[in-house]
Amino acid sequence: MPEAPPSVPPAEPPVGKKDRRVLRAVLRWTAAVVVFAVGGVGTAYGITEMKRTDVPGLATASDGRWDYPVIVKPPLPSGSPGPFAAANKVNAHYADLRALVLPAPKGARGDAALRGADGWLATKTFLAQYADPDDRKELAQKLTDQGLRHIAAGGWTTSDGTRTRIYLLQFDTAIAADALFSNGLVSYDSPVYPLTGAPATTYDDAVRSENLAGNVRASAYTEDKPYGAEEVRQAYLSAGDTLALVVQSRKGTAKAVPFEQTLTLQSQLLG
Repeated sequence: MPEAPPSVPPAEPPVGKKDRRVLRAVLRWTAAVVVFAVGGVGTAYGITEMKRTDVPGLATASDGRWDYPVIVKPPLPSGSPGPFAAANKVNAHYADLRALVLPAPKGARGDAALRGADGWLATKTFLAQYADPDDRKELAQKLTDQGLRHIAAGGWTTSDGTRTRIYLLQFDTAIAADALFSNGLVSYDSPVYPLTGAPATTYDDAVRSENLAGNVRASAYTEDKPYGAEEVRQAYLSAGDTLALVVQSRKGTAKAVPFEQTLTLQSQLLG
C-alpha cells in the first residue's frame, strides 16, 4: 500500500478588517493604562517627597512668633568670664548691660523714650510704671538698699499693636539681686507691686524654666479678666547680678506666644 501523505496543519483563517480594528483598540487601551499607572506612581512619590509647607492646603500656619534678628551676645572685656562661668564666682555680668537688652523684632517701631540718657534709664522713669505712689516709694528704697547700679531699657511696638518694654537692673552683687527677686518683687500668685493697667494678676505657669537659658529664673503673670483697655503680661527674670522686667500689653488680648518667645531670647542674652 502506498504511504499516506504527511498531515498538514490547517491554515489559520485570515484576519479580517474588523478583527484588526479590535486588536489595535486593545493595544491602545493597554498602553494608556500603563502610562496612567506610571504617571500616578510618579505623582504620589512627588507629593510624599515635598515638604509639608510646599503642598497647597497642607501648609502649617504660623504660630505667632515674631521675626527677631540673629541674637548675638556682646563681647566681654578682655580676660573677663561670662556670668555663669566657673571662674566667675560672683555671677557678675561684665558685658555692657545696654548691649544685653533684647533688640526689637523686624518691622517693629522702637520706643525712644526708653533709651534714656546715653542708654541709661533714670530710676524714677522705671518706677513710674507702678500704679501706687506708696509702692513706688517703697520700691525705690529697696533698690537703693540692695545697691542698684544702673538700669538699661528698650522697647518697641509691633504692627498688631503689641507694646513691649524690657528693663535690666544691675546690682552690686548677685546676692543682692537674688534677695530682691525672691523677697521684694515676686510672690507665688502675683507680683508684689502691681503695674499700671494690671491691678489683679495670676501666676502664668506656661512660662517654664526649661524653656529659658540655664541659671536664669522667671516669675511670670497674666492680667485677670475682665481686662481694662488692654491686657498686660509681665515677668521678672533673675540672672546673677541682674534682674529683668519684661512687660507686654495689647488692646484686647496680649498673645502668649510672642511673650514667651521674648522671655526665652532675653534669658539667652543674660544666661
